[in-house]
Amino acid sequence: MFDSLTQRLSRTLEALRGKGRIIEDNITEALRDVRVALLEADVALPVVKRFIDSVKSRALGEEVASSLTPSQAFVGILHRELVALMAGGAPQAADGAPRPRVGLELRAQPPVGILLAGLQGAGKTTTAAKLARWLIDSQHKRVLMVSTDVRRPAAMLQLERLAQQVGAEYFPAEASTPPAQIASAALERARRALFDVLIVDTAGRLHVDEELMAEVRDIDGAIHPAERLFVVDAMAGQDALNAAKAFGATLDLTGVILTKADGDARGGAALSVREITGRPIVFLGVGEKPEALEPFDPERMASRILGMGDVLALVEQVKKQVDTGEAERLARKVTSGQGFDLSDLKGQLEQLQKMGGVGTLLDKLPGAATRGAGVSADQGDLQVRRQIAIINSMTPKERRQPGVLDGSRRRRIARGAGVQVQDVNRLLKQFLEMQRVMKSLKGGRLRHLMGALKGRAPPGFPGS
Repeated sequence: MFDSLTQRLSRTLEALRGKGRIIEDNITEALRDVRVALLEADVALPVVKRFIDSVKSRALGEEVASSLTPSQAFVGILHRELVALMAGGAPQAADGAPRPRVGLELRAQPPVGILLAGLQGAGKTTTAAKLARWLIDSQHKRVLMVSTDVRRPAAMLQLERLAQQVGAEYFPAEASTPPAQIASAALERARRALFDVLIVDTAGRLHVDEELMAEVRDIDGAIHPAERLFVVDAMAGQDALNAAKAFGATLDLTGVILTKADGDARGGAALSVREITGRPIVFLGVGEKPEALEPFDPERMASRILGMGDVLALVEQVKKQVDTGEAERLARKVTSGQGFDLSDLKGQLEQLQKMGGVGTLLDKLPGAATRGAGVSADQGDLQVRRQIAIINSMTPKERRQPGVLDGSRRRRIARGAGVQVQDVNRLLKQFLEMQRVMKSLKGGRLRHLMGALKGRAPPGFPGS
């Protein structure tokens, strides 16, 4: 998400960093590039105009003029204005800057009602399951889910199955029951059974109509939810803004969930929908898996847009998704002098896939946009899949003892993995180099190496 915008802004900011000082002409030229970049990202024109005017008024003030590093100050202004643009109606911090809301407000009297509204195809039902998964895993809540989509019985069945997958409970209902009554009965069940959260999935339409809005209003009046979240497809572009206006006029929305954000390289909806609804984005859907839902943090997202990366998010992802037991096992194996074999390499490649692949990791590292020309995340992910396929085509003995891999064995492995023999040779060459390095880390050398790095990326890692 924001790939094209990030690359365009990074080029603009790189040109500014080469200036000894910034004058009005430089700022005007930079803002012209910023305006074009935002428009190309499909940001709504009124939003672009207000953003540019705000940045210009601050950039031409004393903050830049008196700074020892004016180019850095200009980057800081862009960052703060992007945060303000995406933070919604956030309360003010002590310094007057927006204090972004991150996640949901769950301090209400349980069961906390969460109403999901949006057009058909926006991904409400799958988002409901992802939200339940997040509440269960991250917030340790008991979650009850209910579907009020009586016109599409398959939606009820889909939500019931998804609830089972994510560990939530589902409230069954007859399709002949009015949606508001279903929601009210689910709320009563949640109260009696002492659930922490009730998630209500509503019906969608291909377009906004009065019948849909009346139904959503009835459900809202029946349960009085603490959160009314508008679910919108990030790739819908300007259509998303029209739907946002309609739902914002009907419901007192508390936030927005942007789905399919991983498929949108422009990101214009994320920068526009907050301005249109006046409500903050609280979550991003970044994939199809149940765990593919991220709390939206405007400060971190602004840093990523400006090519500063999001190392904190990367650290959190590592803690959550890396198998620490496997990592400790490999570390003990290496330091004790045992051999690093191809099964170990496969395990490390699979860990990389669990974290979202090369593209996800690079996106969170500083300078990702400027590396774009030299590093292809898609090619990197393809190479990882090929390497795993090659190792899978080997016998257990071949994984433990790569030295037995003669020409005929390599040809057999290549056929089994659907690759060329050269790909097998390339993997083995890389493995032998890694094995040589691992042998040099026996005993206390691993600790000495980590101390020498002092947090820097190891040689050969993208961006080092």
